[in-house]
Amino acid sequence: MTTLRKNIAEMAAYVPGMQPENEAEWVKLNTNENPYPPSPDVAKAILAEVGKDGANLRKYPDARSKKAREIAARLFKVDPAWVIMANGSDELLNNLIRAFVGEGERMAFVHPSYSYYATLSDIQGAQIDQFGLDDDFRLVDFPERYSGKLLFLTSPNAPLGFRFPNDYIRKLAGRCDGVLVVDEAYSDFADGSAMDLVEQCDNLIVTRTLSKSYSLAGMRLGLAVARPEVIAALDKIRDHYHLDRLALVAAEAALLDQDWLVENLVKIRKTREWFSSQLRELGYRVIPSQANFIFVTPPDLDAERVYQGLFERQILVRYFTEPLLKHGLRISIGTREEMETTLKAMTEIG
Repeated sequence: MTTLRKNIAEMAAYVPGMQPENEAEWVKLNTNENPYPPSPDVAKAILAEVGKDGANLRKYPDARSKKAREIAARLFKVDPAWVIMANGSDELLNNLIRAFVGEGERMAFVHPSYSYYATLSDIQGAQIDQFGLDDDFRLVDFPERYSGKLLFLTSPNAPLGFRFPNDYIRKLAGRCDGVLVVDEAYSDFADGSAMDLVEQCDNLIVTRTLSKSYSLAGMRLGLAVARPEVIAALDKIRDHYHLDRLALVAAEAALLDQDWLVENLVKIRKTREWFSSQLRELGYRVIPSQANFIFVTPPDLDAERVYQGLFERQILVRYFTEPLLKHGLRISIGTREEMETTLKAMTEIG
């Protein structure tokens, strides 16, 4: 179609992890979903919002997500003016590029990290800078002053699982002329967060998702904490009713039930450490993870062989064909039973 923008016509689409039709027949460890259900308060809140006859659904939701913002603000100890809710953190990543990066202007991200950044950059028509990682998981060849409009830093990193220390994040922010966005999709599984740096660094923004730690991938919920002028800008460009009534009450209930969150985090972290130690005994290289997944390399470096062996046993993990990652597998942390099944299979595959 000749009327399409050239960059849209030529760009590649983002490809998410496989979603099998007969999902109940698989051990599904390829999309970093939480193996445990969300807080029981979430279902109660949704049912209450629907009501007996669904009459509430005829009305538009609160366009500003006021109550959810206030709850998140209390949780992160900031004023509500510093918080915005979103239709998944992906909406935030998209709108941050729209807000800060004009067509033809430069922005950056780390490689490897979340590959959707590249898709969003292409949509905007931005010029991309990529920075690799050294053996200590620090950015390679990052300039003393980066003049690009935006830098995405995924921490904990996906797909590798390590977390950037706050001191390093603070120094990177100080070397950016534009904004540094710390994408903390997996931060609840980690030992620390950059959230405390937002008020210290003028150009730092932190994004979160409720998909992973809060078990709400099916609701598409995210949030960001940033200076009020940034939040105000994001409010201008978001869809005016971007969160439906059910998503809003789900977010509120989930954020309020921190006891449920912590209970699930403890189980996942404990299983993560156990599974990691078992794979090391099999000779796998396992990067110490701060997320709800691990990145592992088999002794013979043939990750595709192991992937196929697991697939034949109806166990789904994530294999990347890209040269920097094709030696390894990203494995989401499921229940202890699921990980025992996976460990048995990987022992058989050898």
